Amino acid sequence: GGGVIGRYCDQPEMFPGVAHFHTVRVAQPSGKYYTTEYLNGIMDIWELRGSGLTNMHGSTGDIVLLGTTTPQLEEIFHDLTHNMNTDLGGSGSNLRTPADCLGQSRCEFACYDTQDVCHTLTNDYQDELHRPAFPYKFKFKFDGCPNGCVASIARSDFSVIGTWKDDIRIDQNRVKAYVGGEFKPGGGSHSGRDWGAFDIVKEVVDRCPTG
Repeated sequence: GGGVIGRYCDQPEMFPGVAHFHTVRVAQPSGKYYTTEYLNGIMDIWELRGSGLTNMHGSTGDIVLLGTTTPQLEEIFHDLTHNMNTDLGGSGSNLRTPADCLGQSRCEFACYDTQDVCHTLTNDYQDELHRPAFPYKFKFKFDGCPNGCVASIARSDFSVIGTWKDDIRIDQNRVKAYVGGEFKPGGGSHSGRDWGAFDIVKEVVDRCPTG
C-alpha cells in the first residue's frame, strides 16, 4: 500500500536485526506545522514499533520513519489513523504527498494561500495514493512566490508558483523614511554593530541586475 517502502536484507540469517527494515512515509500537514504533542505522539509510536530513526522531512515531503518489521506495519497504520488522525504518505509508483510552503500563514511574499490549495488537493486526490490513476509517480508542490521555498520546479510534476499580477506597489513615503533611518535596517537584525548610513545606490541599485 501507499506509504510503506519494503526493505529486506538478502542475508537475514547473518543480520537478523535488519532482516526487515521497512520505511514508513507519513503525510505531513500543510506548511509542516506541528504541535509538540503531535510530534511526541509520532515519536512514541516509532520508539515502540520502529527503529526510532526519522527523516524530518524527505526531500519531496512526508515525515519519513526509517526501519520497522512487517508485523508492525498494520499496527503503525492503526495507531496513526485512529490515534493521530494522520494518513500514510505517498510512495511507490503513484501520487506522492503534496507539499507546500508556509504561504500566507507566515510569509509576506506569498501571493496565494498555499496551505488551502495543498490541503484541498490532498483530499481530492487521496485515493490516488492507493488506487493508481496516474501512469507513474506524480507530485504536486506549491510555492507561494518565486522564491521557491519548497523547490516546486525541481521536486514536482505539477508545480504551482504564486506571482504578482498587478502593478508593483511602492509606498514612496515609507521608502524615504527607511532610507532616512526612521526604520531599523533588517528589522533590527543588524543592530550589533554600526553599519553606517543607508546607501541606496550601494545597497539597492548596484545589486539590481538591470541597474
